[in-house]
Amino acid sequence: MKPVNSILSSYGTTVFEVMSRLAIEHEAVNLGQGFPDGNGPDDVRAVAHEALDGPPNQYPPMMGVPELRQAVAAHNKRFYDLDVDWQTETLVTSGATEALAACHFGLIEPGDEVVLIEPLYDCYLPIVRRAGAVPKLVRIAPPNWELPRDELAAAFSDKTKLILLNTPQNPASKVYSREELEFIADLCLKHDAYAVCDEVYEHLTFDGREHIPLMTLPGMRDRCIRIGSAGKTFSLTGWKVGYLTGSAELMTPIAKTHQFLTFTTPPNLQRAAAYGLGKDDAYFTGLSADLQRSRDRMAQGLEDIGFGVIPCEGTYFIFCDFRPLIPRLNGFNGDDVEFCRRMTVDGGVTAVPVSAFYGEEPPQHFVRFSFCKEDATLDAAIERMTAYFAGDG
Repeated sequence: MKPVNSILSSYGTTVFEVMSRLAIEHEAVNLGQGFPDGNGPDDVRAVAHEALDGPPNQYPPMMGVPELRQAVAAHNKRFYDLDVDWQTETLVTSGATEALAACHFGLIEPGDEVVLIEPLYDCYLPIVRRAGAVPKLVRIAPPNWELPRDELAAAFSDKTKLILLNTPQNPASKVYSREELEFIADLCLKHDAYAVCDEVYEHLTFDGREHIPLMTLPGMRDRCIRIGSAGKTFSLTGWKVGYLTGSAELMTPIAKTHQFLTFTTPPNLQRAAAYGLGKDDAYFTGLSADLQRSRDRMAQGLEDIGFGVIPCEGTYFIFCDFRPLIPRLNGFNGDDVEFCRRMTVDGGVTAVPVSAFYGEEPPQHFVRFSFCKEDATLDAAIERMTAYFAGDG
């Protein structure tokens, strides 16, 4: 038989699905995949119910229902003082992953180069390679996650079509500073490059840190595509509602790509997301405050167990070094994948191996925990791991 696509077939099942299946099989507390315990805001879900019961439930406009596109434009103005034309500069997608695919398939020509910063979300490289681009990887390293400016500058060239920037960054939990963003913007301007900005955790920053869209910097308004997510902003990850903001010139080829990927997104979920984006400031500040409290609860528990906990500035995740615990594991000499498998099967708690977030030669001694959970879930995980690493491993 003729071979299938060599790029996508070379990747295994996503690590999040693999670890979640293992967690279910062994009845483990799943702190691997980044989904909250809760069911999202009652009022947002109520709007979705109401919109589902009322017409129309047929195909909505390909670009998204006007209510959500207008809400996206208003959200940009409210939080970032960006003036956005909702009719030409917004687009609704079936989740941020589809948004990423539409951006890359719509903007990239085969042979273009794309700059990416490791560690990176695991869908980035498959999408970039399937679009025909050559990835140019630059690595930030814990615990400080400093931007390696010389290496980043060297990754840009006349062949660079765009940089894919994730801030706040998963799994590094890094929030890029204005100074770092200015350096990235200067490189984009120097090399006439675009920026696809994955900002799905825009409202999940901690300790007073400010999320700054690259789009707001001088010269970047027409070079950036900004991606947001109702799933992350409203703790409704199963809804898969994403939204993009960008210049009309960039939105046109991206929208043409979107029409051949999913075409559109359930209209009732779009209308509920539109309502959510209009919620008062207390909702958005409360969201980050609640997650910061969960972060602190989880971090303290992991530190007490003996993990090397890396500072977390935003997102749902804590990045940890498990090497301090190896002496307690009866001759363990495996990598992060084996550590997560053993902790799931024998310890009853699931994390994600961080090597999945790198291209070549990944580090093998880090894991990622999700803390977007109820206190009881976090406490149960800490209790199980405490017992496990106390001698039951």
